[in-house]
Amino acid sequence: MSPQYLSPGVYVEEVDKGSKPIEGVGTAVAGFIGFAAKGPVNKPTFIANWTQFTNVFGAFVPGAYLAHAVYGYFNNGGGSCYVLRLPAGGPDETPAGSTAALPAKAAGAPTTLRAIARESGGGGEGITVEVTDAGDDKFNLTIKRGASEEKYEGLSLSTAKGAQNAVEVVNRQSKLVMLEELKVAGAALAERAPAPGSYALRPAEAQALSVRQTGPDLYQGNVADRSGLGGFEAIDDITMVACPDLMGAYQAGAINREGVKAVQLALIAHCENMKDRVAILDPLPDMNAQEVKDWRMTEAGYDSKYAALYYPWIQVANPNPGANGASMFIPASGHMAGIWARNDTERGVHKAPANEVVRGALGLQNQITKSEQDSLNPVGVNCIRAFPGRGIRVWGARTLSSDPSWRYVNVRRLFNFVEESIMLGTQWVVFEPNDQALWQRVKRTIVGFLTRVWRDGALFGTTPEEAFYVKCDAENNPPETRDVGQLIVEVGIAPVKPAEFVIFRISQYSGGAGVEE
Repeated sequence: MSPQYLSPGVYVEEVDKGSKPIEGVGTAVAGFIGFAAKGPVNKPTFIANWTQFTNVFGAFVPGAYLAHAVYGYFNNGGGSCYVLRLPAGGPDETPAGSTAALPAKAAGAPTTLRAIARESGGGGEGITVEVTDAGDDKFNLTIKRGASEEKYEGLSLSTAKGAQNAVEVVNRQSKLVMLEELKVAGAALAERAPAPGSYALRPAEAQALSVRQTGPDLYQGNVADRSGLGGFEAIDDITMVACPDLMGAYQAGAINREGVKAVQLALIAHCENMKDRVAILDPLPDMNAQEVKDWRMTEAGYDSKYAALYYPWIQVANPNPGANGASMFIPASGHMAGIWARNDTERGVHKAPANEVVRGALGLQNQITKSEQDSLNPVGVNCIRAFPGRGIRVWGARTLSSDPSWRYVNVRRLFNFVEESIMLGTQWVVFEPNDQALWQRVKRTIVGFLTRVWRDGALFGTTPEEAFYVKCDAENNPPETRDVGQLIVEVGIAPVKPAEFVIFRISQYSGGAGVEE
């Protein structure tokens, strides 16, 4: 409707014409799933740096690889990520802070009480809990730290009226610790009482990961609860997903080979459904070249343009206190995610994330020969190799797809970038009048964006016309299409492929007299 002009004067109107610029989306945000010493469980948490990760989730935990992956991510150039902490196999996971498990008198000595250091207790350093028997189901506790001593007598785990319930008494009065009761099914009250002894509190970070037998559901989660992989579905920023602690659970015997395959298939399915991210997969530990090829081709048999596999594991410094060795082997997925992010920042998403140094890697679990890579590279296993004088480098950039069009990681990620950018940058088109004027505006908008992408070197061609095309006219928007409310825009781009095989053809040349310059 035109504005009304009822009195003489000068009128200024804002008219919305021309194309609207499309802003490129981010491509370097990782999503990590794993086990940590503390922090929120099954809640995707934004992490901007390593210090923030340690503040929220704690430091390194023996038997877990999440902290190593995040550290490697930031060390290799990663800028930000989301971290989802899994429960350690059940609801009675190890809490944050220094703790001591008090075993029960029952057969097998299950843990029925856990002492947790209060923040005012000096971080738990030097705290001991002494248990003595007081007959029947009763016991005494003496909590010491240096010269400080707290005594509690005639305690019980009974919740009956008049009973000195240990959890209620200690949590109300103690300045050093809190008690947490862990239920043990089928045990009598006297059997659940803690066994006599002295128990020292120690930091959770120094305790080994305890993951009980669990299945793929722990990792998959569900969207409604925002748990597991389902928690990442609501986060559009994520462009790569890794689950390094799947290997930690496998080494702990909490999941078998079929379970590993099921979880990695869930990672792949998540990325295929979201269509804006790629899964970075790890092989099982201690595999030689033939075994990883058999795993890739036969046992697992993955085939997806939304996944990449890196082999072998890498050697890093062991930060765990009291560790047997100065170094350890870890899955490489976290470091690879960092290299992807660094590559995107320095060169662009169109550049294959390969021939890049793996920062923080001291060595490799297996030294791969050229002949071994000759068999692994064609089946999509990206090798990490050590080269004399050039360090440890990523020497592969392939997806796990059998389709030659989607052979390279950078091609898949470039399309993710272009598709997501166009989708978000053309939201203004929805419900606009579907006519020739709109078609031309949409076309100008997309052409302008793709021209910038071409100028950045992401598309092949000496001119924009060679690098891409955009078609939005009456031919692909006939009346029957417009009548059902559809606007169809056809876009074609020519991605730059990596020079994976550089071939110099050298022949012998006999120079001599009579040769004209």
